[in-house]
Amino acid sequence: MFYYLNGTVGHLGPNLAVIDCGGVGYACRTTSYTLSALAVGKPAKLYTHLNVREDAMELYGFISENERNCFQLLIGVSGVGPKAALSILSATTPEGLTASIVTGNEKALTVAPGIGKKIAQRVILELKDKLAGGQLPTQEGYSGAGVTVIPQDKVSEASAALAVLGYGPAEITAALKGLDLDSLTLEEVIRQALRKMVK
Repeated sequence: MFYYLNGTVGHLGPNLAVIDCGGVGYACRTTSYTLSALAVGKPAKLYTHLNVREDAMELYGFISENERNCFQLLIGVSGVGPKAALSILSATTPEGLTASIVTGNEKALTVAPGIGKKIAQRVILELKDKLAGGQLPTQEGYSGAGVTVIPQDKVSEASAALAVLGYGPAEITAALKGLDLDSLTLEEVIRQALRKMVK
């Protein structure tokens, strides 16, 4: 329904940002990561996700498409609701989350309030399987009708993780070019590639 909100920050609270768009204040549940980038009275653009339940409709807003993509992946995991997803994304960056999933680092997820070992293991298991099964946002070169991409090496796994964050094949290829893939761990490859792309 809403792809993003572009307006002025009207109010900030715990896990809440109100964005004033043309005189209407939209209350967005959000992460501490997004809140740290906002200031009352300043312009802001939040990428949104509308969560519809029988008894309520809640709007979630994020400072980047990457963070919104991660939120949507997390709430797709069985047993992980919007509150748990916000908790995880408040404890780590989208890049850190992706690296934790790809490398199986459950400790990085359990630092989030309310996230125990079982949920962390489920997040890693289900989302790592999606990476390995090629169930990524449709990107030319990564997934298509009847095509399943199964990463077989460090480059493929890093590419799959970056594609989940919303980057296209050309951006990923350019970011991985020049990295010392033999000596770097998978997590370091992802981090360095992301660093190059956000410059």
